[in-house]
Amino acid sequence: MSISFDKALGIHEKALGFRAQRAEVLANNIANADTPNYKARDMDFSSVLAAETSKQQGGRFAMDRTNSRHIEAEGLAIAADDTLKYRTPLQPSIDQNTVDAQIEQSNYTENAIGFQASFTLLNSKFKGLVSALRGE
Repeated sequence: MSISFDKALGIHEKALGFRAQRAEVLANNIANADTPNYKARDMDFSSVLAAETSKQQGGRFAMDRTNSRHIEAEGLAIAADDTLKYRTPLQPSIDQNTVDAQIEQSNYTENAIGFQASFTLLNSKFKGLVSALRGE
């Protein structure tokens, strides 16, 4: 009997990858808070999650294969142009920079908490798999 990691891990693997990519985007915003004409960007977790779950078929994330002998592609390709959006500033600055450092830090902290939650859930899934393999 084979174990399907897609079925065993669910959406948590994708969520963890998304959170890591979003952390990079938010850190980039914070690093460029004083850069003139820099436009803050962000990714919307709920829209990415909805897109991933809509692709889900039978517990797996579907990909089109043009030939039955092709190897199934795995991995995370979230940082597409349609998920990375420019943020609308609450208060425009003189130098056209749209980064609000306090909002970015708040979003980064919220994202870090979500990352830790996804990591904890994945860790518990792996512990369950190990227990099942050991027959405990």
